Amino acid sequence: MSKIGLVIKREFDSRVKKKSFLLATILVPLLFPAIIGGMIYFAIEESKNSEQQKVYVLDEAGSFNFEDDKKYAFEELNISLEEAKTIFTESEAYALLYFPKFDLANPEGIIMYAKKNPSLQASSYFENQIESQIRDEKLKESGINEAELESLKTNISLSTINVSESGEEKASSAGVAYGIAYAFSFLVYMFVLIYGTQIMQGVIEEKSSKIVEIIVSSVKPFQLMLGKVIGVASVGLLQFAIWVVLIFALSAGVFAMFDLNPADMQTAQQSMSGMNGGNSEAQAMMENSKAGEILNIIYDIPYGYYISVFAFFFISGYLLYGALFAAVGSAVDNITDAQQFTMPITMPMIIGFLGTFMFVMPEPDGNVSFWLSIIPFTAPVAMMARVAFGVPAWELALSMGLMVVGFLFTIWMAGRIYRIGILMHGTKVNYKTLLKWVKTNS
Repeated sequence: MSKIGLVIKREFDSRVKKKSFLLATILVPLLFPAIIGGMIYFAIEESKNSEQQKVYVLDEAGSFNFEDDKKYAFEELNISLEEAKTIFTESEAYALLYFPKFDLANPEGIIMYAKKNPSLQASSYFENQIESQIRDEKLKESGINEAELESLKTNISLSTINVSESGEEKASSAGVAYGIAYAFSFLVYMFVLIYGTQIMQGVIEEKSSKIVEIIVSSVKPFQLMLGKVIGVASVGLLQFAIWVVLIFALSAGVFAMFDLNPADMQTAQQSMSGMNGGNSEAQAMMENSKAGEILNIIYDIPYGYYISVFAFFFISGYLLYGALFAAVGSAVDNITDAQQFTMPITMPMIIGFLGTFMFVMPEPDGNVSFWLSIIPFTAPVAMMARVAFGVPAWELALSMGLMVVGFLFTIWMAGRIYRIGILMHGTKVNYKTLLKWVKTNS
């Protein structure tokens, strides 16, 4: 076995045999669903048990009529604005909605008074209510009566079908794509940072204990660094593979326990599509059939394709960042000194992660999304999110090619720092010193 292979085996065996590895590998697939399920449960319970909040309405235009619901109870006031403000501030009411007399074609001056910053959900709720009533008033002015107005209100459930260049049609869901994009980009972000940090800590520990001086007597520093990086990457891949198997096994068990069959639920959807929506039983069956449609989409996800792309971007992203973490670990004597170098390394990953939520998920084919998924330092996270929505083959190939170039460059640069830094003790290292080591040939 080559010297690099021996180092890989040493790193792999030493980490896989730890109890912490076994616990994390077994517990994480159980803990994450439990945490998400718990959060959903408490959110539902909080929604059920939340108290109805009072909202005062001062409508000088006389155009608005709000109906009470589970969350808000509306009370109309027929007084001046100043008097309404006084009543509101002395009460426990959530908000005061003020509607001045306005031109229906240009409704301005509507104000919501609140005692604290309203949530985005609350603001959107009141905006939608007001916009809906203004739209109804405009329709009435155009000569449409109440009955016709009610008949115009329609609720639909939009089904989406992806059509390939060959004409093949396949059901899709924006919600499912969003969930896949979030899950895979988060996993890449988490894996790269966790295992990259482990490399840096391992290098610092070996350097501090002088073990590395014994090892480099028989192994070149570059071989040692490369072996450590690949060895830790192998541990990460093994852990991910075990998680995939456990999650599939648990999912299959849950479906079997509750006797959930997507094909049967899809058939129910087709049979219910011809029934009247006013029947509550039919409505409930339609909701179940919608769940069946989503289950069918989840069943048809090309897991092999996603897992293969994930494996590539995890390995390439890890090699790119792991080499830099190893270089930092070799250049410092303790974890405190490493902090000044870790922030510039992790910043591109953080930009990629934030950019995924701000640009990639809202607009997967936008210009910013494209460049985030092409630049090697942000591509591991951003491209995994874009893949969930469908990405042209040439863009995926270009991103992969640049990732290979990127990690080869960082491994080369990190190797030149590692060969000198790993044997240096008590030296105050800064960026100028690191650049000097990179340029040094011997």
